[in-house]
Formats: sequence, structure tokens, C-alpha cells
Amino acid sequence: MATRQRVELSSEQIAAFKSIFQDRFVTTESVLDEHGRDESAFPPVMPSAVIYATSTEEVSQVMKMCFEQSIPVVPFGAGTSLEGHVLPIFGGISLDISMMNKILDLTPEDLLVRVQGGARRVALNEKLANSGLFFSVDPGADATLGGMASTGASGTTTVKYGSMRENVLAMTVVMSDGTVINTGRPTRKLSAGYDLTRLIIGSEGTLGIITELTLRIFGIPEKMSAAVVRFESLEDGVKAAANIVQMGTNIARCEFLDIASVESVNKHSNLNLPLKPTLFFEFHGSQVSVENDAQIVKEIVSEFNGFDFEWTSDESSRRKLWQARHDLYWSNLHNNPGKRVVSTDMAVPLSQLAKAVDTCEKILSESRFKFCIFGHVADGNFHCTIITDPKFPEELQEIRDLTHMMTSAIIAMDGTCTGEHGIGLGKIDALVEEAGQTGVDTMIKIKNVLDPKNILNPGKVLKV
Repeated sequence: MATRQRVELSSEQIAAFKSIFQDRFVTTESVLDEHGRDESAFPPVMPSAVIYATSTEEVSQVMKMCFEQSIPVVPFGAGTSLEGHVLPIFGGISLDISMMNKILDLTPEDLLVRVQGGARRVALNEKLANSGLFFSVDPGADATLGGMASTGASGTTTVKYGSMRENVLAMTVVMSDGTVINTGRPTRKLSAGYDLTRLIIGSEGTLGIITELTLRIFGIPEKMSAAVVRFESLEDGVKAAANIVQMGTNIARCEFLDIASVESVNKHSNLNLPLKPTLFFEFHGSQVSVENDAQIVKEIVSEFNGFDFEWTSDESSRRKLWQARHDLYWSNLHNNPGKRVVSTDMAVPLSQLAKAVDTCEKILSESRFKFCIFGHVADGNFHCTIITDPKFPEELQEIRDLTHMMTSAIIAMDGTCTGEHGIGLGKIDALVEEAGQTGVDTMIKIKNVLDPKNILNPGKVLKV
């Protein structure tokens, strides 16, 4: 990877692309700059050009041309990724599919919807709400569905509804040479051949470009309620969350915020939450069931010294609470003007959760950086956000050393270096530590077969 040269387009290649895509082939600096960054703290890297595709056929055409001439292609959706996924570190084409945003087919009786890869999560749910339905995977950001599948996204509702791996049933994918394949079927069960759908999910644009997805959807629950409870210690709150899941309690969301996180959302979202380690809950079901679930949770958290348990079924209060949680990443940026945020993403078995959070807190407390710890602790997944100043790029290496210490400790607990953000640029070495060299070698073999010229998002996930 280190010896690979950046690819710039020749005048002949530019002319060929322009003749086909006309004003959707763009080389203006502002557009290149927009496509050379994401929400990670990695320095921006501009592509040689941006192409806006409008169909699977156009994506295939781009890939055929780029395959023939060995031009790197990086898929781009909304640019909300956190591990440098969309940075075109070897130049070439940034292939923007945001114009491919149609809802192609909605079948409420099957609880299925088929969308183009550039469709966004929020717009989809606004459309589905008219039919009393919703798409459950909620990473917080208004990401594209194709991007969410590419990174194996999950989020706050995973504990009840599952991640993208459970909710994508079928896909249309363009391969590196322009071949179009269809994976999966719109059925709840499938045992036919290799599972190509889940091979592509989480591959971060390195094996193929997702242009269409068939998704599971759900009926909007009759009632949704929220609850908040505080703890004197981080450890008590995390243990309570794990116990709630282990007891089989029916919760839709369970999020943990440390004191720094609570302080951040208070300032950003004009809340007045007490500065204590805090659990947020959400319950979905009938009026009776959500009340019963809330009561069970209240009883469990009291055993772990939880106090000030507040429960509400008021819709505006519930939305305000969860909007504040979703805005936590943005609150870190807003409250630290001019700074960037490095967001880690680790997951462990529930039995290791309290130890994992405590270990990361100790590592970060001994550093010079401001940080928060929060996450979807009901499924063992949590995040540490670390504040860095882009005026001092050397800080990034210090933070990488810290994150490596944390991920090594997590992997030693049978955990993973990423539960939902993906590998991208930042965790390539951690993947080797986690999967083992033989496991990574097998991934490289798959990559070499499906992308023999290494033009699909090169430099991400694997060192090839």
C-alpha cells in the first residue's frame, strides 16, 4: 500500500468521461474538497474527479472504464463515515451515488421496501410513516442506506431490531469490472448457496458498489416511552445495562452516557440533566407492555444503585431526549470550536462490558485529551470520543497510540475493534490482531478475486 502512486486522470480520460456524463463529471475544487473528507479526523484528500451517477447502469459503465484503465474508484454517499472510508487516498474517481435516492418499491404486506443505494435514512422513514411503518437501523447520522450497508451500520435500536446485517435481505451490486450481480432474495429465510449479501455488507466499498437494497421494515409501535436513570459510578450503570439484557427485558434502546457526555449534551441541547453517569431507555409496544417493561427496568436498576428513575410516555419529551443523544457527536464539535473528534467503536461480550468501559476510562484519564464515553451498551457496543486540534496534527498519532492500547485490551476480552463504524483507514492493523493473519489472508484472497486490479476503495480495510 505504501508504494502505490496517486492516480491523476489524463486529458484523454477526462474527455472520455465528460463525453458520457457531461456536467455530472466535475473537477471544480469545491466539489473535490467536499468529496475528500468525511466526519473522521483524517486529513482531507481530494479525488481527481467526481462523477454523479444516476443508475446502476451508469455505475456499471464507470466501473468498466475504470477497470480497463486501472483508475481507483471510491463510492461516496453522504460523507458521514468516521474511519476515513471515503477518502480517495490514491486519487482517481469519487463516485457519488447521492442522486440515486429513489424508493423503488414498497410492499407493506411483506414488510419490505426496495431503495436505491443513495436513499437517505430520514427521508425513507418520512415516507414509510405514511403507511404506519419504519426502518429500524438508526446510527444517528442521516446516512445513505448504501453507505450504512457498506459499513455494516447499526446504532441505538440494535438491541431490539438488529443491525444492517439482519435487515438487508437482497442487494444489487456492481463489481470492479462493471459486472452487475443480484444477491439474496426478498424472503425471511434463505439457504441457497454462499451468502453474498453479507459478504458485501461491511466490506466498505472494497468488493463492490451497492446500488439497490431490499430492506426489512416494521410497524410503528402502538406506544413508545422513554426513561432516564442516574448512577453514582460508571461501573454501576454499565453493569445495570448488561443485567437488563441478560434478564431478557424487552427494551428498544439502552444508551449509556458518562458525566462528560451528559455535560456536553446539556450545553448543546439546552437540557438540564444532572451531572451523573446516566442510562437512557426506550420501550416499544402497547400501553400496558411499555409500562410493565419500564417497571421491570426500574426494579433492576435499583439493584445497581440507580436513582432518580424518570419515565415518560410524552412524545415530545421522548423525542427531545433521544435527539440530544443523537446529537452527542455534534455536541462535541459544537462545544469545542475548531477542533475535530476521533470516535472509537468497540464491542465486547456483555459479561466483559463493565471491565471494558473501566479499562478505556483509565487509559484515557491518563492522557492529556478531553474525552467522553457513551454507547449502545445493551448490545456491548460503546464509543469513546477524543477531542483533537487539527492545528497540531501530531496529536493524531498520540490518539492512535491510545486507541491501539484500548482496542488491544478489548480484543483480549474476546471483543472487536469495531462494532459498527468499520475498519476504514484507522483500524487495518487492529483487524490483523483481531482476525489473525490467516483470517486476513483469506480476506485478501477474496479481495484479489473480486477486485483483481485493486481499484475499489484501495487502501481501506486491508493492506493490499
